[in-house]
Amino acid sequence: MTAALKPPPAAPKPILGRRRGTTEQVSVYLFLLIPLAALAAAVPFAWGWGLGWTDIALGFAFFVISGMGVTVGYHRLFTHGSFRAKRGLKIALAVAGGLSAQGSVVDWVADHRRHHAFSDREGDPHSPWLFGTGPIAVMRGFWHAHMGWLFDRDRTNAERFAPDLLEDEDLQRVDRLFPVLTVVTMLLPAALGGLITWSWQGALTAFFWAGIVRVALLHHTTWSVNSICHMLGDRPFRARDRATNVWPLALISFGESWHNTHHADPTSARHGVLRGQVDVSARLIWVFEKLGWATHVRWPTPERIAKLRVRPQD
Repeated sequence: MTAALKPPPAAPKPILGRRRGTTEQVSVYLFLLIPLAALAAAVPFAWGWGLGWTDIALGFAFFVISGMGVTVGYHRLFTHGSFRAKRGLKIALAVAGGLSAQGSVVDWVADHRRHHAFSDREGDPHSPWLFGTGPIAVMRGFWHAHMGWLFDRDRTNAERFAPDLLEDEDLQRVDRLFPVLTVVTMLLPAALGGLITWSWQGALTAFFWAGIVRVALLHHTTWSVNSICHMLGDRPFRARDRATNVWPLALISFGESWHNTHHADPTSARHGVLRGQVDVSARLIWVFEKLGWATHVRWPTPERIAKLRVRPQD
């Protein structure tokens, strides 16, 4: 009797999925360029009038909520599984991440997992080193890594890079609500500003500062990790790519700029593992763990840190 032949292994799913339609692409341009234009106008706008303590407080609150939604939710929880979250926390973090206007949870995770799979190689969606090392190539690479890649119409194949999220009904619902969350993240600060100051001017300035400018600042904070943190900085840990630690970005990025550490140990819940390295996102995960909302947290051990350190002979 002849043995049954084993079926050939399935071919890997393609890296890219469907291309964005015209309406989607126009939306991308609007939500990338309008906040950028607002950020450019912010200094002369504030010089004459229009920035008050209410705007600053609302802008700070929404920056922290949406920023933590990206760093703790989109990145450490959904992309890397650095911890497990109770259902309520999982949904809240997905919604908070959507308020960043950086893309839906499935698209964001798929892009970032693809980045790790091909980091600084062909296939990486936003490496600054895809065009060479000459001065022109470096400038082109910086633009591409910082925001140029976002204008590409090709989307990362979520079936290959985020199949677990596609099977999660809660995350699928939040993913479909991304356009609504984008509107909410712009209009809710305006509504609160108007109610707090009881004026239309308060609504308008809150819309500008806590809505559009805040989104732009958060965009460029995240994009700086993609660009600057693959070009300049320290590399105290062994990693397969050119990811670096850039300390001036640590506080505003909530610990994401300890990027070399993260690429050396992607599933770790803490990126700032050395003395003096501020990692606000890790501290929030610690709070969630103490409250019982987060479990199975992957904290780095001293042995793990020592194993990954670059030794003088390396």
